[in-house]
Order: sequence, then structure tokens, then C-alpha cells
Amino acid sequence: MNSALLVNISRFIVLLALQIIIFNNMNFLGYISPFPYILFIILYPVNGNKTALVVASFLLGLVMDMFNNSGGAHATACLVLAYFRPSLFKFAFGLSYEYQTIKLNDVLTPERFTFILLSVLIHHLTLFLLETFQLTYILDTLTRTLLSTAFSIIICIIIIYLIKLNKRSEKFYYL
Repeated sequence: MNSALLVNISRFIVLLALQIIIFNNMNFLGYISPFPYILFIILYPVNGNKTALVVASFLLGLVMDMFNNSGGAHATACLVLAYFRPSLFKFAFGLSYEYQTIKLNDVLTPERFTFILLSVLIHHLTLFLLETFQLTYILDTLTRTLLSTAFSIIICIIIIYLIKLNKRSEKFYYL
């Protein structure tokens, strides 16, 4: 196995474990529920295998559905995010996406923030629409989507910077 595959497998397991153990137990004011497990889909390599991303996204959502008893809402939201991911890259990065020179775990630029924002927003909107599945609760769904998106983005950015700090400390450790 190559190192990229090992990194993706460990990222899958760690983010899923963090979501299940810590973040599933957080619910602020009934409206804010963080879902940073989608960082796996967001941080998946740009030039990685697209079929593997779709399969892994489905498995990620399926495991979340099993732990949350949500009847397929997480699996669907993860698949929707994996499907729209190339379009979001093209929208946020333009030519950089065409040349596949994007690294999301570098310095946070407006392009990276736009990509993360749109990814989290699409996932959360899909998830909360499938959870309520009624137009009479559209205001409640939009409120939950916006508040949870803001909180999830903050947590995702913190996790990205923690990963980046960890990589820096490893470099200094071996010098």
C-alpha cells in the first residue's frame, strides 16, 4: 500500500471516530450540530480515484446512518457532496483545478474557504432537508443549515490547522 492510501484510510477512521464519539453528542440550542466528518470528502486528493471517493463517501455516510439511526440521510448527503465536488473545485479554484495543483491543507485562502463553505453548505442542506422532508419546516431547516454550517466550518478549519501543525512538528522532530 502506498502512503496516500494509508493517509486516506487513517483520515477516514479518525474523522469518523471523532464524529461518533465527540461531535454526535453536541447539539447547541437544538439548531447547531457539527459534522466535521465530511472533511474526509473535502480533503480527498484532487487527483485521487473518483470511484473510490464515491464508494468511501457512501460508506462514510452509511456508518453515520447506522450510529445516528437516520435512515440514509447521511449516506445521501455524502454522495451528493462527492458528486458535486469536481464542480465546486472548478468554481472555487478555476484554472488551478484544471492543472490539479490544489492542496487544501495549506494556508487558508479565499478560494479554499469558498470551497469548504460551499461543500459544507451543500452537505448540510441536503442532510437537513432529508431529515425533515417537509416544506412546512423550511425556515427551521434553513436556520439549522446556516448555524450548523458556520459551526462546522469553524471546527473543520481548526482540524485542518491541527493537522498542518502536526506535520510541521514532525519535520522539526526529524531534523
